Amino acid sequence: MSGFYRLPRHQALAWIKAAALACAVLASPALAREALGMFGEWAAFKDPATPRCYAIAKAAPSTLQRDYQPYATVAWWPRQNQRGQVHFRLSRKLQANAPIVLTVGRTRMNLVGGGGDAWAADARGDAAIVAAMRSATEMTVSARDASGRGFSNTWSLQGAASALDAATLACAQVR
Repeated sequence: MSGFYRLPRHQALAWIKAAALACAVLASPALAREALGMFGEWAAFKDPATPRCYAIAKAAPSTLQRDYQPYATVAWWPRQNQRGQVHFRLSRKLQANAPIVLTVGRTRMNLVGGGGDAWAADARGDAAIVAAMRSATEMTVSARDASGRGFSNTWSLQGAASALDAATLACAQVR
């Protein structure tokens, strides 16, 4: 941890922001996670106890109604042979059976979900999302909330590719 204190102030604040983000949005004990780095708007972590690795980012701030703090994760679960599994925690409870659409750059795809969560329908969808994230600058999920009103959550993809790479490498040799 001594190297942390030698970081320039803006980098130290970025690390603190990443740790606070992980603690705020994930329920597992904070001590179980190992920070892999803060990359732009994205952070990467390894949870050796599970084991899993993931990249995570908060959605852009909004003054509109929110039922939840929205975030996006891409996770690797080596023992379950799951790679690049995409998950979105959206800002509002979803209307049942309403379409959920993800736009990443020029790529648009339908997601599945319920409650306040959305994800790709299958591993092929996860792979398409991750590939699109690597070359776009932002992504947006649009849906209808439980009362039928449209809403969207947007994430910057600044640093996403580096966070994805860090998480991938951290779990590459875990069996």
